[in-house]
Amino acid sequence: MRKLAIGAALCGSLALAGIAAPAASAATPNLVFSDVTVNKGKAIVVGTTKTVKVPVTYTLTRPADLVIDNKKTFAAVMLYRGTLKSLANELDPEVMPTCTTTSTTDSTVTESCSETIPVDPGEYLYDASDATTWKAAGLYAHLDATVSDDFLSTESDVAIWGNLTTAKVQRAAKLTVNATPEPAVMGKTITVKGKLTRANWETGKYSGYKGQKVVLQFRAEGTSTYENVKGITSGTGGALSTTVKASKTGYYRYVFAGTTTTAAAKATGDHIEVDPPATRL
Repeated sequence: MRKLAIGAALCGSLALAGIAAPAASAATPNLVFSDVTVNKGKAIVVGTTKTVKVPVTYTLTRPADLVIDNKKTFAAVMLYRGTLKSLANELDPEVMPTCTTTSTTDSTVTESCSETIPVDPGEYLYDASDATTWKAAGLYAHLDATVSDDFLSTESDVAIWGNLTTAKVQRAAKLTVNATPEPAVMGKTITVKGKLTRANWETGKYSGYKGQKVVLQFRAEGTSTYENVKGITSGTGGALSTTVKASKTGYYRYVFAGTTTTAAAKATGDHIEVDPPATRL
């Protein structure tokens, strides 16, 4: 598991905190992370290659005498799977959060903060178990060191406030469609094939998604609305195939509603021309 990206200077303190789960020391300030929103409340959909940049916003209330300088003191929101005592995986910002003061009292400062957590599937998502509901946690760390040729002294303090909110991470899905023959003859059979696949983070490729309900839809040429034709179930390797009677020129597509672990998907409509039957003289 990688270390917290916003400071390799944290020297693995997050990992140590997750393993040892120490009680906060007397020096740990009272920070309050509230109103945490991850990805604007939407699921985080990740494919196999593209890094997804996840926006995170929150309110941070800190003691008035505490300075978060991002050099010796750090504060941010992270995402994690598992528990703080036993982290299964974690995702962190690579750039320090941006915070703006919104109110103050004699003893506290309240700030509106935003950050971005990059999710690179090739580096940070390991297997299918990462497609689940994650939790958000607030992190505070203080690190100080005195170093010379003959002397080394370090001081650190880490605190993590977990389960602030949740965020769903899903595998991206893809759908294809191909209607034949082209052109078709009115009243004759059209075969509509396709394939449903989803991101496989272990292989870095898309693999077939078998046993899933998919809906075939049709949009007549010159109209803007697709209508349901029939539902089918994906077969081996995510294969899709069904037949319909040709009635008019238009576009066929498959639509997948998604599952808890896999995002919804729609195929780009495949145009098919339907000609009237040939007339014998």
